[in-house]
Amino acid sequence: MNASRPVEALQGSLLDLSEPVGKRTHAAFLLRTLASSAEASADSRQAAVDALTRALQNREDSDLMRHEVAYILGQVGSVAAIPALSEVLRDAADDAIVRHECAEALGAIGHEAALPVLREHLEDAAPEVQSTCELAVALLEHQQRASGAATGARTASGGYLSVDPAPPLEDGLSTEEICRIFLDEEESLFRRYRAMFSLRNRAKTEATAVETLCSGLQDKNALFRHEVAYVLGQVQAASSAPALIRTLENREEHRMVRHEAAEALGAIGGVSAEAILSKYVADEEDMVKESCEVALDSIDYWQNLQFVET
Repeated sequence: MNASRPVEALQGSLLDLSEPVGKRTHAAFLLRTLASSAEASADSRQAAVDALTRALQNREDSDLMRHEVAYILGQVGSVAAIPALSEVLRDAADDAIVRHECAEALGAIGHEAALPVLREHLEDAAPEVQSTCELAVALLEHQQRASGAATGARTASGGYLSVDPAPPLEDGLSTEEICRIFLDEEESLFRRYRAMFSLRNRAKTEATAVETLCSGLQDKNALFRHEVAYVLGQVQAASSAPALIRTLENREEHRMVRHEAAEALGAIGGVSAEAILSKYVADEEDMVKESCEVALDSIDYWQNLQFVET
């Protein structure tokens, strides 16, 4: 499968619940590529967004896949996805992790049209949703102050291509001060997230940044822990694997944290990561089980690619 395949074929793979979750995830991310491509026609980009939206709205699909699709819609940044993301966020009967990801995606799109629904859920009964809406509102307000426009700047940082739920902290802060902010539970969640992404951007050159990020896996806020695991997957430091393995092994941990730990281990790879993922691919928690399957598929993909290139 490659990005030149028609949207219809990718949509077919994504919506076919009988297909392996790894294959369907590939289809979703190829649709992301198409939806974001400046070389694709406007009709093709919109068709890709529509296909992703259909997958999000399919309540028969797994929570993991719908959560991934919501994430992708946020990364694509299409304002046309705001109604569908808002609809899922507003549905208190839907899965909290899917709703959380919709809220984060609304923040990532970066348009003020998302502010009303996000503000509606600042007191949501689901902690994951409530905290994510708090972050998304803070992000949109921060972007509006910085740009003075209805649509804020959607920029990546530190060489990473993701649109993050918070920008890094202001320049000029020492790593020591950034670590202090990251660990200080009295700081606002938004400022702690900004510190998290500042540490991510320094983690390739400063071991202290990786060590501090790993310590964040012990934070009392599950949403914070899940984002830390995601960031460690971006950094791909082998030194973080033991902390991520402990997180995945902890059956008392929130499923969204274990899910992110599994996918981070898939990004890091290696013998120990592959062994623990193979063990938990039979986990009783569906989101964890499917995440391990996706992670193993990712390891296999990159191993095969390296083999072909050599």
